Amino acid sequence: MTTATAADRITAPPPRPIHGWARLASAATVGGLLLGVLTNLAQGWLPGAWNQLANSGAIWSAVAFIAGALLYRNGPPAQAAAAGLCAEVGLVVGYYGYAEFGREGMGQLFFPLVWLGLACVAGPLFGIAGHWWRGAPDARRRVIALAAFAGLFGMEGMVYAWDLHYDAQAWTCLALFILIPLLMARRNADRAWTLAAAVPCALLAYAIIELPLQRLSA
Repeated sequence: MTTATAADRITAPPPRPIHGWARLASAATVGGLLLGVLTNLAQGWLPGAWNQLANSGAIWSAVAFIAGALLYRNGPPAQAAAAGLCAEVGLVVGYYGYAEFGREGMGQLFFPLVWLGLACVAGPLFGIAGHWWRGAPDARRRVIALAAFAGLFGMEGMVYAWDLHYDAQAWTCLALFILIPLLMARRNADRAWTLAAAVPCALLAYAIIELPLQRLSA
């Protein structure tokens, strides 16, 4: 029986990065699948209009944001983007997969494909946003990341207030829109800049995401 010498340890090749990426993608996908099933179930558990929050775009994008934030020390932003993508795709597949096999069916394939397309955009973006929030050395990227994240809840609040007329849910989203910058930013200056930047982010998200979805649903 032999043991590795110091020279052997020094000259031994490092583990291939692909293994880490595969584990990361697998964990993010499985987590997304489980959360997708959970959001589908939560729509039946939550009372009244509160069930709309279970599978809202803001809640789903928060999963990618959290995945990116958890990886801020373990790899480059590209890994956070990959984790966000896998998590969001897993959410869509888990949600509609449970609807198909655990309920009465998911209906037409059109909307799952629409949400899958949105997941491929939102997942990497908010994965990087989470990574920036935790790991970016400059305040500008941290402000951009948090403003985009808070803007999603601002968009949801506008949907509930203007389109669905659900007052309680609108106020809840508005509270999150304000609390995210106040609680998650590091300095008072960052909080002020994040709140200011979150307003146009919310309006832009409403214009480019929610309005087209309403036209598709009509």
